[in-house]
Amino acid sequence: MPEHSGPRRFVFVLLDQFTMLSFASAVEALRIANRMSGEALYTWTLVGEGGDVARCSAGIGFKLDSDLDEIDREDTVLVCGGIDVAAATTRKVLSWLRREARKGAVIGGLCTAGYTLAKAGLLDGKRATIHWENQDSFAEEFEEVKLTKSVFVVDGNRITTAGGTASIDLMLKLIADDHGEDLANLVADQLIYSAIRTDQDTQRLSIPTRIGVRHPKLGQVIRMMEQNIEEPISPATLARDVGMSTRQLERLFRRYLNRSPKRYYMELRLSKARNLLMQTDMSVINVALACGFASPSHFSKCYRAHYNTTPYRERGTHASGKDKG
Repeated sequence: MPEHSGPRRFVFVLLDQFTMLSFASAVEALRIANRMSGEALYTWTLVGEGGDVARCSAGIGFKLDSDLDEIDREDTVLVCGGIDVAAATTRKVLSWLRREARKGAVIGGLCTAGYTLAKAGLLDGKRATIHWENQDSFAEEFEEVKLTKSVFVVDGNRITTAGGTASIDLMLKLIADDHGEDLANLVADQLIYSAIRTDQDTQRLSIPTRIGVRHPKLGQVIRMMEQNIEEPISPATLARDVGMSTRQLERLFRRYLNRSPKRYYMELRLSKARNLLMQTDMSVINVALACGFASPSHFSKCYRAHYNTTPYRERGTHASGKDKG
């Protein structure tokens, strides 16, 4: 990352329907760093397409300082994403990001804006993260990006966060890198933020992690299920691989999750299918195949039984909802 002789300037690119919490968390950390140090260590500016007002997902408008104009090479760009980031990722935003990237700028994406960076080709071959709700669709669309479940990722001059309060964790790391751990800790104290996370921390405490403490083998089976959605493994094989009988596995699932292994596995697959239907343009047939269903009719039958609607209606409802947005 470039060295900063004077104050380090952050350029916040506010996409339409951006998440206010991710943006506000980042700005507040910078503001408090200035206050606690007694110096203007950081400055920031708000930019966006049109240069007028950007509206967050809560409906509140933010007055922008400028349009997507040229910036200094030393500036740090943070794109703020939120709801329906694909629609907010316009051609103008993409071409602007590519241009600034060619100059060597540090560019990051908060919340869902990792999608915008990936769409611009800025994360090819890089490690990255994105909000857990967008992980499935992101992995399908951007195979060349090394997607992680981390709270935030800094890979060279590319930064991504999972959203929400992950912006605080990222900013505390940047502040510590720039001006030392003591200042970062003072900022955390001011934010009443006692559990500082690193890029080694994951977004959610997964079910295998929660259960693994009480029953490691069950946690292992669930992890295997999560890693084999496209080609499901039979309960008998899962049980054998962790050294137990199918009946023992059935009993464990009933005790800890109140459902059979087969039912739990089906719900995992359907949950991924729903994410893909709502967040990608993949055909229903391709979604079915990606989630381990041999035929669209079987997929449709299982989907209807679980969600009380068909995959086609789910896709249609979501599309019309986006149009109204």
